[in-house]
Amino acid sequence: MTAEALAQRPPAPPRPWTRARIAGWVLLGLWAAAGLGLALFLVASWNPELFSQYAPRYLSGLWVTIQLVAISVAVGALLSIPIAYARLSRNRVLSWLGYAYVYVFRGTPLLAQTFLIYYGFGSFRPQLEAVGLWSFFREAWSCALFAFSLNTAAYQAEILRGAIQSVPRGQWEGAAALGLHRLQALRLVVLPQALVVALRPYGNELILMIKGSAIVAIITVYDLMGETRRAYSRSFDFQTYLWAALLYLALVESLRHAVDWIERRITRHLVR
Repeated sequence: MTAEALAQRPPAPPRPWTRARIAGWVLLGLWAAAGLGLALFLVASWNPELFSQYAPRYLSGLWVTIQLVAISVAVGALLSIPIAYARLSRNRVLSWLGYAYVYVFRGTPLLAQTFLIYYGFGSFRPQLEAVGLWSFFREAWSCALFAFSLNTAAYQAEILRGAIQSVPRGQWEGAAALGLHRLQALRLVVLPQALVVALRPYGNELILMIKGSAIVAIITVYDLMGETRRAYSRSFDFQTYLWAALLYLALVESLRHAVDWIERRITRHLVR
C-alpha cells in the first residue's frame, strides 16, 4: 500500500464501550480506591515506636517462613520423582500406590495433615523414642517441615507427570532411534522439554506454599504469621497484620517476577 493510499485511508472507528469494558474500569477504580485507602490508613496510623520494636521479629519470622518453604519444596521435589515414576509406571501396583498417595495428600487440607502429624505422632512417643525419632517429631518446626514436604511432593509429582506426558511421543522415538535407552532419553531429551512446561506450575506451587505456610503459627512456629500474632496480642494494633500482608505480597511478587524472568530466559529460543 502506497503512502497516498495510507493518507487517504479513513481512521479506524473507535472501539465501542461494551459492558465488559465498563465493568473492568469500574473494578479497576475500586481496587485503586481500596489501595489508596489502605495507604492513607497506614500513613495516618503509623506508629514508629511499634515498628522499631517488632520489625526485627518480623524479619526473623520472614526468614523462618523462607527456610520452611524452601526446604520443604526441595525435599518435596526429591520425593516427587519416584512418585511421578510410579504414576507413569505400567505396573498396576506401583501406579495404584502413586495414585493413592497423590489422592490422599491433594484431597485433604494441609492444615489437617499438619495437625495429624503434630498431634498424632505425639501419641506414639514411646515407639518414636525406641527408634530415635522423638527428637525430630517433638519439635513443631520439624513436624511442619515433614507435613509440608509430604504435601508438596504430591502436587509436584502431578506437575512432573503432566509435564512429561506433554512431551510428544516422537521425542521418545527419536531418542530410541539414536540408541539412547529410556533413562538417557528421559534425562537428556524429555526432561529438559518437560521442565519448560512445568516451570509455571512449579512457580504457582511455590507461591501457594508460601501463603499456606501461615498455618504453622497455629502449632507455635514463629514464622512471619506467628510473629504477627504475637505482635498483635501485645499491642492490639491492627496495622501489625497489614505489615504481614505487605511482606507476604512483596515475597510473592518477587517470586512471580523471578519465575517470569527464568521463563523468558529458557524460552528465548522459541520467540521469533
